[in-house]
Amino acid sequence: MFLAIKEILHEKFRYGLIMAMFILISYLMLILMGLMLGLANENTAAIKSWDTQTVFLNKNSNDSLSQSMITKDQIKGLSKHDALVGATPVVIETAGKKSNKESIQFVGLDPSQFIYQDKLKLVSGRQAKNNQQIVLDESLKEKGYHLGQKVTLNSLSQEFEVVGFAKNAKLNIAPIAYGNLGTWRQLKEVDSSVVASGIFSDDTQETSAEPKLAHYTVKEFIDKLPGYRAQNTTFLFMISFLMVISLIIIAVFLYILTMQKMAHFAVLRAQGVPAKHLISSTLAQAVILVFVGDVGGIALTELTSLLLPTTVPILMNWPLILGLSVVMIVLGMLGALLPVRLILKIDPVKALN
Repeated sequence: MFLAIKEILHEKFRYGLIMAMFILISYLMLILMGLMLGLANENTAAIKSWDTQTVFLNKNSNDSLSQSMITKDQIKGLSKHDALVGATPVVIETAGKKSNKESIQFVGLDPSQFIYQDKLKLVSGRQAKNNQQIVLDESLKEKGYHLGQKVTLNSLSQEFEVVGFAKNAKLNIAPIAYGNLGTWRQLKEVDSSVVASGIFSDDTQETSAEPKLAHYTVKEFIDKLPGYRAQNTTFLFMISFLMVISLIIIAVFLYILTMQKMAHFAVLRAQGVPAKHLISSTLAQAVILVFVGDVGGIALTELTSLLLPTTVPILMNWPLILGLSVVMIVLGMLGALLPVRLILKIDPVKALN
């Protein structure tokens, strides 16, 4: 380790350039991971905020919440862990001359059930108390929406008052407007026999709990959200390719550095320095370079997440960041195995000649 640090300090410019490149590679991987997690959170923020464990949908809904419609005779019986949820995409528009339109998800809830009572995390305002009031996702504040404002939904002539803003109120990357199930039925243009789009439970349940409905664990339901799996898979492949590229870059640079130092290593070997000391120095260099790259990448990513506008979804997950950093260090050690082979084959006489 001492020899590795001394050499890095002696060749500051050369190793500084290599560290800068590793910092940029780490930065790019962490940014991609942050964007992947941010987009995933935009898809599932509301579902996770409800502490969902089980979801029931109509068997003919093709696994889609917005296409599912559950009737009264399809429900066997609801417990305190179950909540009816009606969801449909709508266009919200502010009343007045300067109208503002946004595409959102309207989610209808039953005020007597657990999601309405315990799971909505308000950042301002209060809960909707009647069918003329709604609660919006906090991101709509930046679009000009505010407490007390009058808005319309789709072609309904009725005006709704914005009485609150909620945190983590997003579904399928769209902000949510929370209202009641009666308003949801109006928007879907269905009669009172249709009670909800789905049943969400914060308890793990067996299929037999609702035999007339399709049963999903929360993971199965999230994986079936439109574009969710394809989006995450694309990002994971990009991060994996970057890891492979970083492994190759580390190996190539350490190989070149080792080739340039062959004469020095030969002298050291001729003086009786064991090969294991030279190998440990090379491995230590790899760890130091990658570690500095990880720290620099994390710092740049954290700074970027603070500077990016809130419209860009990015999420910092520190356990995953630390895990990725450890993987990068392991890749650095694997990349150092190539120059290690050169060191083991050093013949002091040939190298000096």
